[in-house]
Amino acid sequence: MSKPRIFSGMRPTGRLHLGNLLGALDNWVKLQDDYDCVFAVVDWHALTTGYEDTSEIRKNIRDLVIDYLSAGIDPSRSLVIKQSDVKQHAELSLLLSMITPLSWLERCPTYKEQLRELEGREIMTHGFLGYPVLMAADILVYKAQFVPVGEDQLPHIELAREIARRFNFLYEPVFPEPKERLNEVVLLPGTDGRKMSKSYRNIIEMSASPDEVESIVANMVTDPKRIRRRDPGDPDVCSVYAFHKVFSKLGLDDIHEGCKSAGIGCVECKRKLARALNGYLEPIRDRRAAIERDPGIIHDVLEEGARKARVIAEATLEDVRQAMRI
Repeated sequence: MSKPRIFSGMRPTGRLHLGNLLGALDNWVKLQDDYDCVFAVVDWHALTTGYEDTSEIRKNIRDLVIDYLSAGIDPSRSLVIKQSDVKQHAELSLLLSMITPLSWLERCPTYKEQLRELEGREIMTHGFLGYPVLMAADILVYKAQFVPVGEDQLPHIELAREIARRFNFLYEPVFPEPKERLNEVVLLPGTDGRKMSKSYRNIIEMSASPDEVESIVANMVTDPKRIRRRDPGDPDVCSVYAFHKVFSKLGLDDIHEGCKSAGIGCVECKRKLARALNGYLEPIRDRRAAIERDPGIIHDVLEEGARKARVIAEATLEDVRQAMRI
């Protein structure tokens, strides 16, 4: 019996950080056991808001694939692809755009949010407005039944379902209606207590070396009211303790009580966190080192992934063309 298929992808906009690892990649790795997985580097999507400067996109694609593989995505069990290597994504996106009402795109919450967030930039383009159609095509071209997402992406999955439903009604029932599979979200704050974001420069990259981790952790923001070593602190308002809750499997109660009673200082607390983080990242670093010893693996993984993905995608397009009588 074949496994249900999953599709998901990320935009190549720079190296991934611990928030990406815990919010998505760790879940993807687990899904490989029970699903037929397609994991994409969606490079066309990166152009929807970053078309002016593409000087880093090839490097970012490579870095993203390395992050996928070092996190534990296994190309012998999952397809790892670059979106632009499988041209059927573009063909299906074009055909679906013919039947997608403009009002569906204009009401998309993330479209409105990004317009506000990127105010002042020239993003009022056809590609930006239509990127949810391309996203739907990414999913539907593989007839994926499930899409692992966070709650903020739910409107996109609903739109993909609506587009699939409309196509099936107008022509023939070609597409399954994809369902969301909500990620098990582990929320990490940034190192300064704000939301973790590349734009805030408050991240810890997956690729950070042990020394880099120690340096970043040493500069993390703690309870602002704890000024001196002997001052008791409040761990629940401290970003360092928020990381401890995720990465320190042992001694968490001691850390909590030590902070409240001033039994341990912030310097000692940060050293404990740096050790825990480096322990967590060690297998990821080992896989990364193996890739760096054999850099041709990136080309081979993407080439093999694209070869297999094109077969699946072209079979879908044949069904689509037949249904549309074109």
